[in-house]
Amino acid sequence: MKIQVHGNNIAVTSALQEYVDKKVGKLSRFLDNNDTKQIYVTLAVDGTEHRVEVTIHCRGVIFRAEERSTDMYASIDMVADKLEQQVHRYKEKIARRGRHRQFKVSDESADDHAEDPFQVIRTKRFAMKPMDVQEAILQMNLLGHDFFVFRNGETDEVNVVYKRKNGDYGLIEPQV
Repeated sequence: MKIQVHGNNIAVTSALQEYVDKKVGKLSRFLDNNDTKQIYVTLAVDGTEHRVEVTIHCRGVIFRAEERSTDMYASIDMVADKLEQQVHRYKEKIARRGRHRQFKVSDESADDHAEDPFQVIRTKRFAMKPMDVQEAILQMNLLGHDFFVFRNGETDEVNVVYKRKNGDYGLIEPQV
């Protein structure tokens, strides 16, 4: 398992590198080292806020976590705990679905898709009238949702607006 650590507005010291290796490396006991190709860690400092983002690519599954605090080491601890919880939830979900095997995320063949553990419980269909981004945000807020799918009146493409953790809004514009 290879851990790549990058710094934004911070120099990645050997002490930080070792601490990240120690904390994030503990996840190796839950993940098969042969399947975990890369772990990307980004350390960033924005004023007094220390942010840690970790992305783990594990053959078809992506685990991602982000934490912020006033101390970089505390942020690393919190993000490692969050990732450990994600991996545990994933393992439990696989076990509940009847896949009683050792946790190993692998490339799935077409036969495995027949036993897909993800079931669609509800399908929603609705007419999408063209609207601008501001109207879509207003509609999303009126419905009390965290995201809203709409047809952009300017581009005539399907877009998604969503509410970010900091209260701002994001726009997803798919490219084909």
